[in-house]
Amino acid sequence: MNFETAAFLFPGQGSQSVGMGQALAASSETAANLFAEADDILGFALSELCWNGPADELNDTINTQPALYVTSMAALAVLKEVVPNVQPAFIAGHSLGQVTAAAAAGALSFADGLRLVRERGRLMKLAGERSPGGMAAVIRLDADKLTAVCEQASAETGKPVQLANDNCPGQVVISGDNAALDLAETLAKEAGARMVKRLPVSIAAHSQLMESVSAEYGAAVDAATLSLPAMPLIANSTAVPVADLDSLRAEFKSQLTSPVRWTESVQYMIKNGVTSFIEIGSGNVLTGLLKRIDRSVSGYNVNSTDSISELLK
Repeated sequence: MNFETAAFLFPGQGSQSVGMGQALAASSETAANLFAEADDILGFALSELCWNGPADELNDTINTQPALYVTSMAALAVLKEVVPNVQPAFIAGHSLGQVTAAAAAGALSFADGLRLVRERGRLMKLAGERSPGGMAAVIRLDADKLTAVCEQASAETGKPVQLANDNCPGQVVISGDNAALDLAETLAKEAGARMVKRLPVSIAAHSQLMESVSAEYGAAVDAATLSLPAMPLIANSTAVPVADLDSLRAEFKSQLTSPVRWTESVQYMIKNGVTSFIEIGSGNVLTGLLKRIDRSVSGYNVNSTDSISELLK
């Protein structure tokens, strides 16, 4: 593996599963210590929740976000045990994964990153209670047409709905108020979408409905100690590297209500020399999206010692 032409990717919500990180902790004292540290910081057994569930509790946004963060950081720690001082050309994370990517790039300490994602999860759950909404995946409808669909649904209902995640060509997620989302789903089908599927979430992430917690989350971001990333960190909202500390803080804050421009982010890295993408943590959602963005590049997963051995062959 040539890490000089590789990018590290970190997953967001939807990649969690019961058992996540358990094999890592069993095979590495460093990984086990990270889970133990997380348990101490949070004041409850996050490790037990990751490894044994129950699934409903793990899938609660307030728990999902720190669970994914710690599992990814543990996987990265195991990789660094095998390849000390490993540094990719770029680093990026999808939604929540952007905070993980920042910690992995040295912009946040493990502890500060964990506290931030726990607060992010708490506040996003609170926003969902204050302003109920949802999300839906739309398959095979041009993003421009879908934007027009969302604008029409918002205008007719007086409620917000918007593009939330441009995941890959042919798969865009929309997010917003339930009434506007229902209408947008109908309009998307009428506009030619192959499929529209409501996602099993109770929050409208990356939409205006997160605005009710923006000030509280902004305060948490401002309170966190940040440093410049040790490698180019791709921002979700701009699909280019963050330029400085001010833009990193601004990215963390705006990301709650801004779309995740994932397709463009991956394309930017490819245009700048990346030929291999390594998804670090639970699941394989991002490597799955990669196949639909550009099949000329390679995708790998790091979630166990065996997967690291495969990566280094």
